[in-house]
Amino acid sequence: MTKKEVGIIGLGKFGSALAEFLSDLGHTVIGVDSSSNATKKAEEFLSQTYQADATDDNVLKQLRFMDLDKVVVSVGKSMETSILIVLNLQEMGIKNLAVKAISHEHAIVLRRLGVETVIQPERDAASQFAHRIANPGMLDLLPLGGNILLQELEVDNWAGKSLIDLGLTTFGVMVVAIKKKGDKDYEFVPAADRVLEEGDTLVAIGKESDLLELES
Repeated sequence: MTKKEVGIIGLGKFGSALAEFLSDLGHTVIGVDSSSNATKKAEEFLSQTYQADATDDNVLKQLRFMDLDKVVVSVGKSMETSILIVLNLQEMGIKNLAVKAISHEHAIVLRRLGVETVIQPERDAASQFAHRIANPGMLDLLPLGGNILLQELEVDNWAGKSLIDLGLTTFGVMVVAIKKKGDKDYEFVPAADRVLEEGDTLVAIGKESDLLELES
């Protein structure tokens, strides 16, 4: 995994959690927030934190934000502040930009500004949870568009058949891992001629509508 330098503007709940996760993964994170309390808390897991007003483009230039691999804007509740920071970053030539939207209207404006990635944490979390309620075997809702799911399927009617026999790819579904009943670990990229046994757990990827039609 290539280590990256990431700038995070706004060290509230989302920004600080993102910064900590990225730091744990070995990436270099530069955190900026106008609040001394926020930067002080972030110092527990970040070596580079700065209390500064990110709406001042001189601050961002001094911190060399234009040289970073990725910049994330996660400011609090002010849509105006967020947009001003985005405009400053774009003026500096920064294109690899992700911005947290605080409302649907904010997200629309950000997309019209050409922001590469618009994040809506609460909406995304609610969508994920709704799909988990609707699909109990769901492992993840992948951000690929078209409601692409990663879902567990327990083998019942498919026992004694191989993946070739099932021909799942013709339904737009691909099995990426198999776990035998009683085992803890998955076998990834299983052989197509492997015969399935009752109780095996398959991990399949495909559109939600296609996965729901399967009777494993």
